[in-house]
Amino acid sequence: QVQLVESGGGLVQPGGSLRLSCVVSGFSISMAPMSWYRQAPGKERELVARSTSTGSTTSYAGSVKGRFTVSRDNAKNTMYLQMNNLKPEDTAIYSCNARYNTGIYWGQGTQVTVSS
Repeated sequence: QVQLVESGGGLVQPGGSLRLSCVVSGFSISMAPMSWYRQAPGKERELVARSTSTGSTTSYAGSVKGRFTVSRDNAKNTMYLQMNNLKPEDTAIYSCNARYNTGIYWGQGTQVTVSS
């Protein structure tokens, strides 16, 4: 059974940092391109960062480039999103996504709130 579980969200002040984790079970993430998405209240879901299956290539939304870093630890079957210099506009539910075989899988999401 495929399962993606995010953690690491919370309340942080502007300028602070958080690291999100996405632990995967049911397949090896070394075989799957994976992404982080976010959705703020009243807004459409947006792609934040993506990583190829090997992790050798990553890409970012312009709004987070230079502040967020996506990485993966294949031995732990886990993808991460390091978020630095957080801004109030980064407040959203963050979800991880994986494409494996013919399926697309999502986690349940973790809330990130940036506020003073």
